[in-house]
Amino acid sequence: MKNNIRLERVKKNVTQQQLADVLGVSRQTINAIEADKYLPSTLLALKMARYFAVRVEDIFILESE
Repeated sequence: MKNNIRLERVKKNVTQQQLADVLGVSRQTINAIEADKYLPSTLLALKMARYFAVRVEDIFILESE
């Protein structure tokens, strides 16, 4: 699964640490999600979408196999 977290952060001008603080996770978690090394829980994905004011589908892209 690909994601647009980094792109959304740049648009909103926030660092990984700032995003992590808002979401209640570590900076390492945000880094791992951006690097496609960790899939967030449904709740965390929804929190991200709400924070960026976009749909979950706009942030996380399911690639066809």
